[in-house]
Amino acid sequence: MQLDLSGKTALVTGSSKGIGLAIAELLLRQGCKVAINGRNAVALDQAAEALGGEPVLRIAGDASRPDDARRVVDQALQAWGRLDILICNVGSGSSVPPGQETHDEWQRVFALNLWSATNMVEAASEALAQTRGAIVCVSSICGVEVVPGAPVTYSAAKAALNAYVRGIARPLGKRGVRINAIAPGNILFDGSVWARKQAQDPSAVTAMLEREVSLAALGSPAQVAEWVAWLASSKSSFATGGVYVLDGGQTRS
Repeated sequence: MQLDLSGKTALVTGSSKGIGLAIAELLLRQGCKVAINGRNAVALDQAAEALGGEPVLRIAGDASRPDDARRVVDQALQAWGRLDILICNVGSGSSVPPGQETHDEWQRVFALNLWSATNMVEAASEALAQTRGAIVCVSSICGVEVVPGAPVTYSAAKAALNAYVRGIARPLGKRGVRINAIAPGNILFDGSVWARKQAQDPSAVTAMLEREVSLAALGSPAQVAEWVAWLASSKSSFATGGVYVLDGGQTRS
């Protein structure tokens, strides 16, 4: 489906692999000019190669640091002169088991999963207001309801991200900017936690899926990317402040 994205400019954070890379790939196919971002310049070069030689802007930087976030946005604006779409995809569910949280771990996980988004939105909001642009944040079902065994730090950070998206939608909307989030469930890609679990004990993964997930399947980055691209497009022009679950029927609330 064509989404009227041709000629738009899009900045995708956390896009050197996995969901972020799939989002960048789809936006390119839809005709966007795309900037990929991550902390590792070498990984970004590899991601650009994985995109099949498509011309992409590579901007290394740590979105969890305010100065880096501003620099990343500035470099995109210097290249294009405008910004239409911001995808906030930096995040990680890797943390300590429930009950073993420390102050430093709370700080680390919130920086990755919340500050990385709030910093980028703050840095890009003026440019997005000029284009009446769209923001999509990649959250998690762990922020929607309790997922047994999920790190509490990660779940709390994603719940805060969801609250941020809902709350900031009104002031951004007054400036013509839309913001939404997508909350994926179990997504499989190279290097993901589910790739590791499948390698370690595939029968346990199958049993969990049959027990907990209505469709009894893992999701793919491409499936997430389709939703993100739709939320970034004019097809969803009346949608803002929403958190959309994509989990194969795992959550119950």
